[in-house]
Amino acid sequence: MELNITLLPGDGIGPEIIDQTEKILLTVAGKFGHTLFLERGLIGGAAIDAFEDPLPLETIERCRQSKAVCLGSVGGPKWDDLPSEKRPEKGLLKLRESLGLYANLRPAIIYEALKEASFLKPEIIGRGIDIMVIRELTGGIYFGRPRGIEYRQGEQVALNTMIYSESEIRRIAQTAFGIAQKRKKRVCSVDKANVLEVSRLWRTIVEQTAKDFPDCKLEHMYVDNAAMQLVKDPGQFDVLLTSNLFGDILSDEAATITGSIGLLPSASLCRSGPGVFEPVHGSAPDIAGQDKANPLGAILSLALMFRYAFSLETEARLIEEGVQEVLGRGYRTVDLTGNPEHLVSCSGMGDLIAAELNT
Repeated sequence: MELNITLLPGDGIGPEIIDQTEKILLTVAGKFGHTLFLERGLIGGAAIDAFEDPLPLETIERCRQSKAVCLGSVGGPKWDDLPSEKRPEKGLLKLRESLGLYANLRPAIIYEALKEASFLKPEIIGRGIDIMVIRELTGGIYFGRPRGIEYRQGEQVALNTMIYSESEIRRIAQTAFGIAQKRKKRVCSVDKANVLEVSRLWRTIVEQTAKDFPDCKLEHMYVDNAAMQLVKDPGQFDVLLTSNLFGDILSDEAATITGSIGLLPSASLCRSGPGVFEPVHGSAPDIAGQDKANPLGAILSLALMFRYAFSLETEARLIEEGVQEVLGRGYRTVDLTGNPEHLVSCSGMGDLIAAELNT
């Protein structure tokens, strides 16, 4: 198969983890006889430095011509003083909007080898944690209008608008139920319907959509309770369906309880066109260039890419099993444990995973 992929290293530790991503891509392509076409593009602060634009048109067009996009990370203190419309994070939002990436999938799993890295009690971890957070990505408060800062009665006032249409809610709900059908057939829809009109519509449309998936069980949970339950009893969840804002917060919480946010992958998907596959973590400028970053979130994002962009389940499982095998032998990056059996660098971890995939 031809694999046409765009790599967007971005900022901070992004280039380091994308180098390991490319290493694994080359390994898997070689093992299965795939033809690999890789191109790189600029996004975030790197694009600002080169073009004074966090997402140049050239990058957008390159991504649109690909089947999948692998993204590192964006942002850093170097660009913190720029106007909001020129900051690196705007490049990420613009990329999601330009490609129509409405569904963000963030699996959170505690691996057997990393149970000691989680801060949860052993009895909670023992029940098992395997959650898929499905976050609506192109609507809600991050994209709603009007927005901005203005003056009213002599003082500054800031406003953002949370807005969702029926079609936006139905679209993401269909995605959640479709994925739940391939898992444990349970969907928990997270909202704040007791105080927000947007959440009341969200709940209504989700309930309507659930009727098309009679084999799935639907429950609703307020977002504050969901945040508490994620640390109290995460094993109760299968698929968490959320709006953009709530999903942003809850998916990071779900990531943290697994032991390190550096472990968590994500996939941002659209109805047609390329998806974007990236780790959940940020640019970590404090360790950029030191070969200390954990590349596993980026490598596991490749598994999601093979599964959802190319429908290559065997390749996806090979990567996931390879990661588990290396972790099972005790290898760790510095973020995973304070007393590892084998402490390895970012590139060292990439080498170990590549070697395991070749066995």
